[in-house]
Amino acid sequence: MDLSRPRAEAILIDGECIAAIGTLSDCENAARPGVRRINAGGRLVLPAFQDAHIHFLSGGMGLASSAQLHTVKTIAELQLVLKNHATRFRSLPLIVGEGWQPGLFGDHNLTHEVVDAVLADRPAILYDSSMHNACLNTAAMSFVGLDAATLDPVNGHFVKDANGEPTGMLHEDAASWAYDRLPQMSDNNWREGLAAALLHANAHGITGVIDPRVEELEARIYGTAVDAGELTVRICGAALVKEKDTVQEAMERLTELRHRHRGPDFWVQSAKFFMDGVFENRTAALLHPYADEFGGNCKTMFTPEQTKALFTALDAARFQIHVHVIGDAAARVTLDGLEAAMKANGRWPSLHQVAHLQLTDPADIPRLSALGAMANIQPLWARHDPGIPDPAKPMAGETRLSSIYAFRKMLNAGAAWCLSSDWPVTTLNPFRIMETAITRQVPLVDGPLEPFLPQEALTIEECVLGYTANAAAACWRGDFTGRLLPGFSADLIILDQDILACAPQEISNTNVLLTLFKGHEVHRHKSFEN
Repeated sequence: MDLSRPRAEAILIDGECIAAIGTLSDCENAARPGVRRINAGGRLVLPAFQDAHIHFLSGGMGLASSAQLHTVKTIAELQLVLKNHATRFRSLPLIVGEGWQPGLFGDHNLTHEVVDAVLADRPAILYDSSMHNACLNTAAMSFVGLDAATLDPVNGHFVKDANGEPTGMLHEDAASWAYDRLPQMSDNNWREGLAAALLHANAHGITGVIDPRVEELEARIYGTAVDAGELTVRICGAALVKEKDTVQEAMERLTELRHRHRGPDFWVQSAKFFMDGVFENRTAALLHPYADEFGGNCKTMFTPEQTKALFTALDAARFQIHVHVIGDAAARVTLDGLEAAMKANGRWPSLHQVAHLQLTDPADIPRLSALGAMANIQPLWARHDPGIPDPAKPMAGETRLSSIYAFRKMLNAGAAWCLSSDWPVTTLNPFRIMETAITRQVPLVDGPLEPFLPQEALTIEECVLGYTANAAAACWRGDFTGRLLPGFSADLIILDQDILACAPQEISNTNVLLTLFKGHEVHRHKSFEN
């Protein structure tokens, strides 16, 4: 990832850093006696990947102790997985499920009665794949006090039946409202989740992330891991700003978090905003009404005035701004807020992150580059899925279809970019994500299906940049990670195939044979012997 020297034969590592890179003889001549040799066998070596939008701790907690519902297709399957999981984890005070698909389940068929049929003795909360919807069982509803008289929280909704009784389904901040009142996991549970996340990330070649929703819990667990020397991934935190926050409240809380956690392995650098919700529960904010038969629309979660005031104050204090943006109205309000901040404070190398960008008005695409913002994109979503209906396409309608995940237009307009996963919403596997970015299709084993807007595809070179040098820049680590250069951290991966040369449809089959973090081995594939 160095334009002046794109390829080399060998790397010499001294301690945590790269000491030399060049020919094999160059590195051998510079090495001290007794140096350890790793023979990659002519395979591709790259800088380790960085994922600049990944819910790292919650994803690890899901691996360690949540019922995995990502692949269930029917209510009966969901109930079976949930029943088996509850039996396995009898000691947990709360059963958490994650990953049910909004295209298959939702307000119409997922209720507290469905969960009660297999789990009535303990509170349970089941999140959808987007983490923007959840369903409670009756025990959980009773525990949190959810009944017919409970009013919706700001930016949240309790679904209720024709008689006004809650069904258990929660949208947006109603899920946070409920979770905060449910029995809580212990710090030991969370540390087990973090350990699972670290192993999972290292196995896929990832050694750096931005966690885009950090509050006191995440800061405490990450901080404890730093003190114990347990992190094998560098973590930047984006501290959550809530719609009820005043400018002063947000500034005081985030400034204190940043002061407490200053890195280098965990630091709070960013302010996270949810500017809207998701299409799946009709909370995406659009410039014009939804095009499907139900119509309607949704406002942004922060008003334009709030956004400008908060962005301007945080930008002046040199926080990076990191915004969840799904609909084109959310993108417009976000870019207007960044423009106000730039006019007030001047331009600086913030690389403010605009994440997701599912539907972007063509007039706003050039503004990303003009405002020095970065398109933080999740290409795995940019495809037709053979098994799960996509509600976004009919809601956007034919006239706006070409503006969904318009990544090529963004890059052609000069926008900075990085790739990320949004795990556990989707897999964190960079190779599956890169393949979809290039083919705009599901893997061949799941298809074949026609590509989704193939004119918006990326190249493999752009994808690798998006996971290495560009992602490092997004994480404000581009001066010592993301490239293989002398003086940079020795974070690198060995792959079992050359993704720069293989067929695009084969990229998802790639395995990481070895991952080094600060020069130390943190993952070795069972097939790699050296």
